[in-house]
Amino acid sequence: MQRLILRPRPWPISLILFMVWVAVWIVMWASAAEAQVGTLRLATGLSSPTYLTAPPQDFNRVFVTERAGDIEILDATTGAIAALPFLSLTNVETLASVAFHPDYATNRFFYVYYHDTSNEVRLVRYEAMSGNPDQADPLSAMPLLNLTNSGHFGGWIGFGPDGYLYVQIGDGGDFMSHDAPGNGQGITTELNANILRLDVDGDDFPGDPDRNYAIPATNPFVGGTALDEIWAYGLRNPWRGSFDRLTGDYYFADVGQDTREEFNVEEAGSLGGRNYGWRLREGSIATPTGGVGGPQPPNGINPVYEYATNGTGANEGDSITGGYVYRGPIPELRGLYFFGDFASSRIWSLQVDPVAQTVSNFFDWTSDFTPDVGSIESIVSFGEDARGHLYIVDFGGEIFRVIGPEPVPSLPPLGSIVIGMSLLLTGSMSLRRREPKGDQ
Repeated sequence: MQRLILRPRPWPISLILFMVWVAVWIVMWASAAEAQVGTLRLATGLSSPTYLTAPPQDFNRVFVTERAGDIEILDATTGAIAALPFLSLTNVETLASVAFHPDYATNRFFYVYYHDTSNEVRLVRYEAMSGNPDQADPLSAMPLLNLTNSGHFGGWIGFGPDGYLYVQIGDGGDFMSHDAPGNGQGITTELNANILRLDVDGDDFPGDPDRNYAIPATNPFVGGTALDEIWAYGLRNPWRGSFDRLTGDYYFADVGQDTREEFNVEEAGSLGGRNYGWRLREGSIATPTGGVGGPQPPNGINPVYEYATNGTGANEGDSITGGYVYRGPIPELRGLYFFGDFASSRIWSLQVDPVAQTVSNFFDWTSDFTPDVGSIESIVSFGEDARGHLYIVDFGGEIFRVIGPEPVPSLPPLGSIVIGMSLLLTGSMSLRRREPKGDQ
C-alpha cells in the first residue's frame, strides 16, 4: 500500500539568494533613511594644513599641503598619514596649494604655488618618482613664474576643463602700493591682483628660465595692451577657487578689506576679461577707504554673493574661504556650492545660476557639520577627492570629510520579484511519493 506523505522540500537556491538580497536592501535602505549629513574627522596632527586635493582617478589617496612646505599623503579611507612627505620644500613662508596635471598618470607632473621667505610668489613644476608614486623628485623642479608679492598672495591653482592652469594671485598688500588706484586695475604692467590662465604644456619664452609656459591663444587680452597671461582682474586676495566637475563653471572667492567678503562665478564657456573692481570697488560698492573708491567701471561686474566683513551675524564673518559645488555621493547635496569663513568658522551653501549670476536656497551647515570628534575651526580651505567627496581643512591641523546617506542598490527588476514570489508561494511544500517498506 502506498501512502502520500507531505514533506517539506528544500527551497531553491535562487529563492534563498533572492530573499537574502531583498533583506540586505531593506537593511541598507533603513540605514540610509536614518543617516544624517555631518562630518567625520579623517585626520589630525597635521602642521598648519592649507589645502587638500587628489590626482585624477586616484581613488585611494588625498594630498595635503602644509604651510611650512611639506606635502603629505593621506589614505582616503583611513586618514593614515604616510611615513614620509610626498615633497618637502625649503625657504617657504606659505605653501598655498598643489595641482596635478590632467595627464598625471602618464607624465607625473604636478605644480606647487607658494610664498617664499623673500617675498616672492613662486609657481613651480615637479615630477613624481617613476618607481615610487608616494615620492616626488626634489631635483625635478622647473620654475614657471616668479613675482614679487609681500602679502595677499591668493595662492590657489587648478586646471580647468580646457586643460589650462588657472593661477589666482592677490594684490601684494601694502608693499605693493595697496592703496594706489591702479592696484588691481593696472593690467598693462602688473600680474598681481589677477587670475592668470597658462598653457603649461608649451613655452613661449625659451630664453627666460623663469617663464616656462605658453599663452593660450584664446586668452582675452592677447594682441592688446594688457598682459597676455591675464584671464580676469581687479581682485584683492582671491582665496580658493574650484571648477564644477559636472558643468565646468569656475568659482572663486575674494577676501575683502574692511567692508565686503565675496565670491564670483565665471560660467562655463566664459571668454574671460572681466573686471572684478578692486581697488575701485569692494564687492558691489565703491571702496570706502583709501580715497580711491569710484563708480563701477564700464566692464566691471559685481560679485554673485557678498556679506559684511567684520560682521558678527550668523551669516557673516571676516575672511571668506571659497569652496566647491558638491558632486559627490550624497544625493541631497549635489549641486550646492559650499563655502565658509576662516574667522567665524561658519559653513554655508547656496544654489547658483552662473549665467544669470543669481543665488538661492542659502543654508547654514555649521551646526549640522559638528564632527564626530574635534571641532571645525579656522577653515583655511575646502577640498575634493577623486570621488567627489567634500573635505574641510582646519588650519589647526585637522581634516574633516562630509558624510551622509549615500545611494543604496535598487530593488531587483520587477520580473525577478515576480519569479521570486512565485517560487516562495509554490515551492515551499510539495507532495512526494514514497514506496512502502515491510508491512507498511
